[in-house]
Amino acid sequence: MSSGTTLGERGFGNVHGNTQTQRILIIDDEAGIRDSLDTLLGLEGFEVEMAGDGAAGLDLLTRRQFDLLLLDLSLPGESGIDLLPRIKSLVPELPVIMITAYGTVGNVVDAMNAGASNFIQKPWDNEKLLADIRSAIGRNKAEQEVVHLKRALKQRSSFDNIVGKSDVMQRLFDTVAQVAPSRSTVLIQGESGTGKELIARAIHTNSPRRDKPFIPVNTGAVPSDLLESTLFGHERGAFTSAVASKKGLFEVADQGTLFLDEIGTMSMDMQAKILRVLQDRRFMRLGGTQEMQVDVRILAATNVPLAQAVKEGRFREDLFYRLNVISLELPPLRSRKEDISLLANHYLKFYAQENGFDTPELTADALRVMMDYDWPGNVRELENAMERSVVLATGPSIGADLLPGQVRGTTYSTALLEQRSDASLFDVMEDIERRIIADRLERCSWNQTEAAEYFRIPLSTLNQKIKRLSIEVKKRSRD
Repeated sequence: MSSGTTLGERGFGNVHGNTQTQRILIIDDEAGIRDSLDTLLGLEGFEVEMAGDGAAGLDLLTRRQFDLLLLDLSLPGESGIDLLPRIKSLVPELPVIMITAYGTVGNVVDAMNAGASNFIQKPWDNEKLLADIRSAIGRNKAEQEVVHLKRALKQRSSFDNIVGKSDVMQRLFDTVAQVAPSRSTVLIQGESGTGKELIARAIHTNSPRRDKPFIPVNTGAVPSDLLESTLFGHERGAFTSAVASKKGLFEVADQGTLFLDEIGTMSMDMQAKILRVLQDRRFMRLGGTQEMQVDVRILAATNVPLAQAVKEGRFREDLFYRLNVISLELPPLRSRKEDISLLANHYLKFYAQENGFDTPELTADALRVMMDYDWPGNVRELENAMERSVVLATGPSIGADLLPGQVRGTTYSTALLEQRSDASLFDVMEDIERRIIADRLERCSWNQTEAAEYFRIPLSTLNQKIKRLSIEVKKRSRD
C-alpha cells in the first residue's frame, strides 16, 4: 500500500476471509527481540513489519494494514500501556498482544483495560505464542465479520423486504446477523403475517449456504398422509400412485436450508420422524430400505406457542428442545407502530412500481387512522391495504377513505373509548361523525358544497356540524 493511504482506507488484510498473507506489526525497542520474532513468524508464513519505538509504530499503522500487533510494555519515552489507547483510537479493531519481562498483576489489568487481547511474558514459549497469535487473529476475524454484517443491516431500515426502524426490529436484525453464519437450528415464532418466512430467508441469504437451495414447505398445508412423502421422498411402488421414485425435500435441500413453516400443526407421528432427522441427519425414503444422509440446516416457524402445545400434549417435548436451539420472536405490528409509516411507504412504492403508477403519498389523516388500528393480520394485512389503496387511488394522495373498511371502522368505533375511560356513547357518536365529515371534506379537497351534496344535506347544515364538531377546515386546494 502506498504512503498516500488515508485513515479511512485502513483495515484488516484478512477480515473477510481472503487468502492474502496475514501481516503482523512488532513494536519493541530491543533489536534482538524484533529479529527473533521476525524469524519465528516468518517461518510460519506471516508477513512481519517492525518498529523500534511508539512513534515509528504509529506511523506504520497509519499507512499499512495489519492483522495483529505485538507491543512491548517497556518502550523508550511513552510506554506500551500509555501508547495502547492511541493505537486503539487509530485502529479500534486491531488485536494487540502485550509482551514484557515484567508481568505484574497491575500491568496485566492495565493492559487489558486499555484494550489488549492478551499478555505474554519474556522469555516466551514459541508454540504458545504462535497459538495465541492465531487465536487472536481468528477471533478478531469472526467478530469483525459479525460487526460488518450488523453494520450493513443497520445502515438501512430493511433487508430482504423486512422493514423496521423500531428498537425491537433493530435487535432482531442484530440477532439475525449473529445466528446466520452458524449451522444451528432456529425456531421462529410469531403471529400470522409477521414475516416469519422473510426472516428465514434472511438467515439463509446471510449464511454460508446462501448459494445452495432454500426450500420452504408449509407443513400445515400438506395433508398429513402426503407430508412424509413430501419431506422424505418415496420409492417406486411405495403406494398406489408411486409410479416412479421421487426425491423428498430433505434431499432437494441438501447443503442448503429447509424451512418448516407451521410446524406446530404437524402430527405426533411426523414429529417423531422429524426428530430423528434432526438427531442423526439420516432418513429413509417411504418404501425404501437404505438410509440416506443429508447436510441440511433446519429453520422452523410457528404461530402456535410451542411451549404451551408441549404442556397440552400436542407437541413432543424432545422435538421442541431440538428446534428451540435459537429462538426468534417476531413482534406483532401493534407493538411496533413506529414502523407503520415506514412499512406503508415501502409497500406504496413497491405496488406503484409494479403497476406502472407514480408513488402516491399517505395523507396525515390516513396515517392517523392506520396508527389507531391494531392490525390483527400484522404486516401482511398492511401490505394488502397498501396494494388496494394504490390500485383504487385516482390522485397523488391516499386518504383514509381508500383504506379498507375494517381499518376505518375499527378506528371510528373504538379509538375514543380506548383513549378516554369516561367517554360516553354520545361522545363516541360525535367522534365518528367528526371523522366521517373530515374524511369527506379532505376527499373533496375541502369543497364544502360538494361534501354537502355527497351527504345529501343543505350546505348550512354541514356548516353547523363543522362548527359544532370543531372541525378544522383547511383552505380549499385548486384543481
